[in-house]
Amino acid sequence: MKKILITGSNGQLGRAVNELCDGSRYELINTDFGIDGITHLDITDQNAVLEICRQIKPYAIINCAAHTNVDACEVQVDSAYKINALGPRNLAIASAETGAKLVHISTDYVFAGDGDHPYIEFDKPAPKAMYGKTKLAGEEFVKQFAKNWFIIRTAWLYGDGKNFVRTMLNLSKTHEELNVVNDQIGSPTCADELARAIFSLIDTENYGLFHGTCEGKCSWADFTKEIFRLANVKTKVNPVTSKQYKEMNPASADRPAYSVLENYMLKLTGGYMFADWEKAIAQYISKM
Repeated sequence: MKKILITGSNGQLGRAVNELCDGSRYELINTDFGIDGITHLDITDQNAVLEICRQIKPYAIINCAAHTNVDACEVQVDSAYKINALGPRNLAIASAETGAKLVHISTDYVFAGDGDHPYIEFDKPAPKAMYGKTKLAGEEFVKQFAKNWFIIRTAWLYGDGKNFVRTMLNLSKTHEELNVVNDQIGSPTCADELARAIFSLIDTENYGLFHGTCEGKCSWADFTKEIFRLANVKTKVNPVTSKQYKEMNPASADRPAYSVLENYMLKLTGGYMFADWEKAIAQYISKM
C-alpha cells in the first residue's frame, strides 16, 4: 500500500483528503502542528521533516499546511515566511532525497488581482499582500529543490472547519443585515473538489503547475447571497466596496480585486474537471 504523508491534516483540505482517500490503495500518515491525536510535525524544522520522511519513505507528500490568515501575515512576517516558504522548501528537499512525489498547495494571492480576465498558469505572478509573497516564495522553493512535484493554486477554499461559509452563517444568527464586499471577484472552491483533483494527479507523471478552483466566478456578496438562499437565511446582504470595507476594518490587508483562476493546465492535459461553484456550494450546504 502506498504511503502518503499529509501535513496540516487537521485543516479543511487535510480533512477532505482523508475523507476521500481510497484506503485500499493508500495509507495516510497524518501530521500537523500541535494537534492532539495527530503525529506532530513542524514543517519549519528541516531536521524533523527529514527524519519522518526517512523513516516512513512516503510515496507522496501532500502539503496542506500553511499560514493562511491574510491579515496576520502582514504583521507576522517571519512566521509567514517560515511556514509558507521554508516549510515547502524542507518538504521539497525531503521529497527529493526519499523519492517521494510532492503535492504543494498555493493560492490566487500570488497574482496582483488588478486585471479583468482569468489568470492562467503562464501569467506572471505579482503578489501584493505578504500572504501571496510568502506563498510564491514557497512555490519557487518547491520548483528549486523537489524533483517530482505538483503545485496547485486554489482560491476561496471552504470545507470542514473555519471558513467564510460558516462565518457568514454564524453571523446571520445575530445580524439582520451584513455588509459584504462586492468588488472582489473570485471562484469559491470546495475542499472536496480540490482533494479529488489531487488524487487524480498523484499517480500520474503529469507534473507541473496547475490552477485548481471550481468553475465560474462571483463576488463575496453574491457568494453570501447564494449561501443564505440555500440555507434559507433571511439576513440581508448589503454590497459594499473594498474601500468602504477598509474604512470599517482598517487593519485588514489588501485583497486581490480580480483573482479568478483558469484551470488551464488541467484542461490542456485532460485532467480533473472541477464542478461549478454553485453546484459545489449547494452540495456543501445540503450536508451541513
